[in-house]
Amino acid sequence: MAKVRILVLTSSTGGGHDARAEAFAEWCFQLYGHELDVRIEQMLEKSSLVHRGGVSLYNLIQRRAPWVHTLFYTAVEVLSYLNHRSVSIGGSYYGSVIREYRPHLVFSVHDCLNRGYFQEARRILGENAVRCATYCGEFSGGWGYSRNWIEPTADLYISRTPTARDYAVKCGLPPARARVRGHLMLPRSHLEVLGSAERRTYRRNVLGLEPDRFTVFLATGANGANNHAELLPALVRHADRVQAIVICGRNREAYNQLIHWRSEHPEFPCHIQGYSEDVHLLMQASDAIVTRGGTTTCAKALHFSCPIIFNAFGGIMPQERLTWKFFRNGAACEKIEDAADFTRIIDTWMAEPAAYARVRDHFLRLRHDEDPTVVIDELVALANSVAGASLRRRSFPP
Repeated sequence: MAKVRILVLTSSTGGGHDARAEAFAEWCFQLYGHELDVRIEQMLEKSSLVHRGGVSLYNLIQRRAPWVHTLFYTAVEVLSYLNHRSVSIGGSYYGSVIREYRPHLVFSVHDCLNRGYFQEARRILGENAVRCATYCGEFSGGWGYSRNWIEPTADLYISRTPTARDYAVKCGLPPARARVRGHLMLPRSHLEVLGSAERRTYRRNVLGLEPDRFTVFLATGANGANNHAELLPALVRHADRVQAIVICGRNREAYNQLIHWRSEHPEFPCHIQGYSEDVHLLMQASDAIVTRGGTTTCAKALHFSCPIIFNAFGGIMPQERLTWKFFRNGAACEKIEDAADFTRIIDTWMAEPAAYARVRDHFLRLRHDEDPTVVIDELVALANSVAGASLRRRSFPP
């Protein structure tokens, strides 16, 4: 039986791009089973030593010196000129993948994998033999919204929010090809939803925490960039009413240090994990989250109604600024640049519970319910406009 073939282009600059690639692949299998063949490629890392080094440098900057990323971001923007009509760096590997796999759809979830990549796929396979689409995870537009996202020849361009979609159109994207389709999270994020009683049980039985205490989630991305040690003292001040959930990503040193810290503070309930596959559950068990402006984490926080305090220690990276701007303008979310800022917020919430209630109310106004299957069906239909297969679509939930 002929399958519809979809090539997903991603890269591990942070964890959000890979998370969306994985979510897309899982949704395709959930809805279409073995009738779809989805191939995910870490195209930057696998195609070129130059790109591989750039990815490593990006992640190092994110962990150690976010303020430096303004220079890095400016340099990366040059790719929009280098890849105007073809892939200038790493084109040999990309071309070999296209020739061998012959995808019906090239689907990019990374800003640096649009311009040139779509043109090269059409040149190799033929203008009418492949379709091209982009999912852009940015929340808003302006400085930080890479021009590499905007490839006007894309057959479909998917934005997370109307604000981001309008900016893409302003930058030259044809309006008829632009869609707003929400957050693209794993199917389990839509299935594993905790009710009020389940939330209390999860806190007590799974996390070992008190079921009714105010719970703050100190989060980090996969790379493990964090300031947990500087933030925890502000919570310990209210150890009789506050508890914490802490994750460290793949930062083993931070995990080891925090395990020791917890042993020295027996009065403070604190659940600590390294890298977690259950962030969607941890958010549902929390009353607030402290995180940098990573789009995937912030999208989950919004979906699960967990108000955000933005971590701006060391500055805000250009892409993170887009997320911060969206939540600041839409919900008056606050950012913290040092431990004193965090202490002020927590002290205020503990002294005046109505202050937290106002923050949460403003935050919830940004939420909207979505059907997560719509965007998957649209992308599969785009691929099938070339393949012409007779697809049998499953229902969701099963």
